[in-house]
Amino acid sequence: MSKILVIGSSNTDMVVKTNRFPQPGETIIGGEFFMFPGGKGANQAVAAARLGGRVSFICKVGNDLFGTQAVEGFRRENIHTAFCFVDAEAASGVALITINQEGENEIVVASGANHTLTADDLDLADELFHSAEIILLQLEIPLVTVQHAIHKGHQGFKKIVLNPAPAQVLPTSAYSDLFLITPNETETGLLTGIEIGSIKDAEKAADVFLSRGVQNVLITLGPHGSFFKNAQESFHFPVEEVQAIDTTAAGDVFNGALSVALAENKSWKSTIEFASRAASISVTRLGAQASAPYLNEMV
Repeated sequence: MSKILVIGSSNTDMVVKTNRFPQPGETIIGGEFFMFPGGKGANQAVAAARLGGRVSFICKVGNDLFGTQAVEGFRRENIHTAFCFVDAEAASGVALITINQEGENEIVVASGANHTLTADDLDLADELFHSAEIILLQLEIPLVTVQHAIHKGHQGFKKIVLNPAPAQVLPTSAYSDLFLITPNETETGLLTGIEIGSIKDAEKAADVFLSRGVQNVLITLGPHGSFFKNAQESFHFPVEEVQAIDTTAAGDVFNGALSVALAENKSWKSTIEFASRAASISVTRLGAQASAPYLNEMV
């Protein structure tokens, strides 16, 4: 059975490249249009599978072409899909993405069926919770469903990894069951009240998470790498410089790669090095799942 259980969203990404982002009320002529499979949960599941992880994915899609294509894509990536649920009424999730010439992105998501994934759905997948070692979560599904997954996984003594994106306030009770939290600078600021402008700020914020009961904290800092802290060690990990063309799924690839390294019981520095390398490769490519590297590229 799968060692890594990913629970989260599945979207279809509709992408337009443009020289610059429009101002409010402004219409500009964009460039190329692309359509890719996406969604934070799906991106992380695909990234983990491509990097050698044995992955199961729990999500909910609509009874439409986007949903059918998404699940077929997961199967092609050798992801276990028995609990990719179909909502008979809601549409599959979509994301509208604009990418400027610097590779930065702006994203608007219509969640659709993602927001109908319930705690009851998760309880139908008990076998996946029993077999998994790592449970990877994000916040593009209902928060009550995420909380149920955290509690359910913790009861089974699993390592719960939460990527708290998109950023939203979490109940205090959720933190103490987490093995690892992986916010970026913006999410860290929202969750801790500490604006991240330096490594010292990141360490202060990490201490806040640790004081709430999280076992391990990994704050991603974009081009400045990441900062890790737990009760035994803390360090800043720089990232290699690359020419980015699309940062859309860099964080998702990072988290998917993290889960693979954790399942292989790598050291923290080796785990972060592996995840950083995968993310650096992904930003040199267009698309979300399409940008995730394969294990043989990690050289």
